[in-house]
Amino acid sequence: MVNTEEVYQFDEEFRDSIATVDEQGKRIWIYPKKPSGYYHRLRIVVTVFLLSLLFAGPFLKIGGQPLLLLNIVERKFVVFGQPFWPQDFVILAITLITFFVFIILFTVVFGRVWCGWMCPQTLFMEMVFRKIEYLIEGDAPAQRRLNKEPLTFEKLWKKTTKHIIFILISLLISHTVLAYIIGVQATYDIISHSPTENMAGFIALMVFTGIFYGVYARFREQACIAVCPYGRLQGVLLVKDSIVVAYDWLRGEPRGRLKKNETAAAAKHGDCIDCKLCVHVCPTGIDIRNGTQLECVNCTACIDACDDVMLKIGKPKGLIRFASYNSIQNRIRKIITPRVIAYSVVLVALVGILTFVLATRSDVETTILKVSGTLYQRTDDGYISNLYNVEFVNKTFHEISLVAKVESPEGAILQRVDGKPIVVPAEGIFKGVFFIKIPRQALRGARTVVRIGIYQDGELIERVKAKFIGPVGKSSDVKSRLEDEE
Repeated sequence: MVNTEEVYQFDEEFRDSIATVDEQGKRIWIYPKKPSGYYHRLRIVVTVFLLSLLFAGPFLKIGGQPLLLLNIVERKFVVFGQPFWPQDFVILAITLITFFVFIILFTVVFGRVWCGWMCPQTLFMEMVFRKIEYLIEGDAPAQRRLNKEPLTFEKLWKKTTKHIIFILISLLISHTVLAYIIGVQATYDIISHSPTENMAGFIALMVFTGIFYGVYARFREQACIAVCPYGRLQGVLLVKDSIVVAYDWLRGEPRGRLKKNETAAAAKHGDCIDCKLCVHVCPTGIDIRNGTQLECVNCTACIDACDDVMLKIGKPKGLIRFASYNSIQNRIRKIITPRVIAYSVVLVALVGILTFVLATRSDVETTILKVSGTLYQRTDDGYISNLYNVEFVNKTFHEISLVAKVESPEGAILQRVDGKPIVVPAEGIFKGVFFIKIPRQALRGARTVVRIGIYQDGELIERVKAKFIGPVGKSSDVKSRLEDEE
């Protein structure tokens, strides 16, 4: 067996092109061989679980609210039953940054495993649409023959049946996506009434369906190769200690086919017999033996195919396996590196910040602004008053009653112009005009900061500040001048 890297050098010419485009720039259609094996069975279990969760998601509720709702149109978001509004943009930004850092850390350690095992694009393409294709048209050779045949009744019914099923599944996916955006009830209203009654919703459904059908029927692996930025991102994130689907070149090279009646033990070459099954089963058409490539989605189809061959020729499995470059080259398996530690520290810090922000998040957000163009007023009872527009945003799913009190300066009063109580509707906004009155002797200058407490059922839920404008001058001067005026 070969044990030195010098004997085998990667052929770097493969990096000058991709398997799905020829020299003239035309699309090369990929016909991957039907996969099978240990990892494929695991992927089936993972796929059933994730897709069941995906389709059940819009119907799952926590406290009577959706598990997940991303209503971009109305700018309303519900995550695990908790509502979030545009006012919670900071939380959204921290969440996205945290998720991005997690993806970086995950990629540095485990490569592109997300793409092959959890990405909806790959799950639907490889575990749903291709399964239907295998069922109707057969394995890769049968599909090639069918596409080359002239139009016959067999070809017509197979192609028609396949594409009808593809369209129906695309419709199901589009309805599910729309339910995540506008909710289950709104989606049901669209499909249970005439399209003319809700043309915008109907058009959205048709657009989503067309996109999904186009991706899974025609665009296919190009979404991972040419569109998805994650493949490019992994090029700058992967290190030699990252665990990816890798070919053990020290064990496999030099390649050579087994001659008739020759045993694998007697062959004067590496364990790779150049059967190319790892290439035939690859859904993106690459040769994993060339090394890590951005097109590889870590689907493990090549591992199953190679392990099956190794068993047949009496060699140990694992010629292609989950491994890092260093674990193959130097027989060192090292996951914890300075880069991993650095990303982990940043991730822990972000999770801590996000947890704190969520824990201190108020159910009500109050905005108080002085009415534009107004000045202070003197009242007969010895107060200076300012007029304010106050807005309360209710982030909960039920109506709430609030009480606003001025906490400082001492003796100040907050009063609604019409004298009515503050009742904020569920998931709504309450706007009102209020007076803030401060005793003349309590003023400390032309501008005073007023601190206001917002109470619900006697419990303080939020504090806000407002700027109060009074007469110009020091407090003693103000007091003397006001006394003279009286």
